[in-house]
Amino acid sequence: MRQVIIPVIGMFTLALVSLAGAQTPTQPAWMSSPAKEMVDKARAATKQVSIEELKGAIDRKEDVVVLDVRNPDEYAVAHIPSAINVPRGLLEFAIWTVVPDKTKKIYVYCRTGGRAALATKQLNEFGYTNAVAVSTGGQAWVKAGYPIKTSILDDEVVIKLAE
Repeated sequence: MRQVIIPVIGMFTLALVSLAGAQTPTQPAWMSSPAKEMVDKARAATKQVSIEELKGAIDRKEDVVVLDVRNPDEYAVAHIPSAINVPRGLLEFAIWTVVPDKTKKIYVYCRTGGRAALATKQLNEFGYTNAVAVSTGGQAWVKAGYPIKTSILDDEVVIKLAE
């Protein structure tokens, strides 16, 4: 598959980067709400891995599931190429058919790592023994210059953030 490099210029690409998870000037609102304590507890209770560890597993073509727990509209705009979308709010209903093997290695990611931590905690409680949360999420994936998929193009794209 051919890679297309998209420099971030103009409103369209700025919106794409923002929805793909590029760093925005302000932190998400949940980080200053009671949800932060829930996320912190979930992070402490689950194995957290770096985006580089996920990229390495993909590059080595390991037999893993990359689970994107963002909303379908976020996924459609941009996602890690091999990711399967199961929104956080539907996890309890869909995971059984998406990943029936509870021993399968699952990398769970979202935009910043909060939903991934909560989803991974839930997966662990369901008996998924190899589910791990990507601590920095899709935001770090884009920032690192790793390829993403989008419903806008059939190709994998790399977004180059302006310095």
